[in-house]
Amino acid sequence: MSTSTNQTTRKLADGNEIPLLGLGVWQVPDGPDCVKAVRWALELGYRHIDTAQAYRNEGSVGKALKESGVDRDDVFITTKFLPRAKDPVAELEQSLRRLGLDHVDLYIVHWPEGGPTWMWPGMERARELGYARSIGVSNFSETELASVAGIADVMPVVDQVNFNPTAFRRVLLDACQRRDVVLEAYSPLGTGSLLSDATVGAIAARVGRTPAQVLLRWCVQRGVPVLSKSTHRDRIEANGRIFDFALTDEDFSQLDALDRTGGTGNGLEQPWW
Repeated sequence: MSTSTNQTTRKLADGNEIPLLGLGVWQVPDGPDCVKAVRWALELGYRHIDTAQAYRNEGSVGKALKESGVDRDDVFITTKFLPRAKDPVAELEQSLRRLGLDHVDLYIVHWPEGGPTWMWPGMERARELGYARSIGVSNFSETELASVAGIADVMPVVDQVNFNPTAFRRVLLDACQRRDVVLEAYSPLGTGSLLSDATVGAIAARVGRTPAQVLLRWCVQRGVPVLSKSTHRDRIEANGRIFDFALTDEDFSQLDALDRTGGTGNGLEQPWW
């Protein structure tokens, strides 16, 4: 594992670039809290914001982006297709209205409800229309990615999954690399459970960083884009300070050993739909 990389973006298979650190707004209510979190992140240098139709807060993300004064072209915006709907194009048109944008940088199938392939032609159409610069998936397994590959004219460039040391999906990560799909991490802190882990704490103490910074660095140092989530300015700021230190090979070995999935090729442990 390289310990010297300070890259802050990663090139996708379609030539676009995704910032390695993003602010996620899952479970942040639409309204002032979401607007403030996104504005703070943009003020603090974040250039990647991740929302979804299911989160019901796209309007707040759009409001914050507009109020921030940051150039639209400098910010990578992701939203996700809610597969309980029928048409990815029609749903993205609604998302763009809520966001106040003419396109998103990445449009993702949120989960493979109803099977992994039925929505993909609509996702490709959204890209053809210029509504999305890149298209991808989320919570897709190695097998489900292979199914999409079997019918796709344009492959997903991202698979966004639950990924952290206790959910170190080695087989899925390898499968993504073979298909030139970037695995992207959500819940990098184990929804908070890993912040009190003894191994994480010991490494954090050694490198003089917070446990959250160590966990985020575990992702970005291996080239995995990561979504951190907070509505507290000080934590958003701290979570952004992950590009000026490195973990050692021994640190990676200790963190990797926390995996509880058996290095699975699945995108998640069980479906919620």
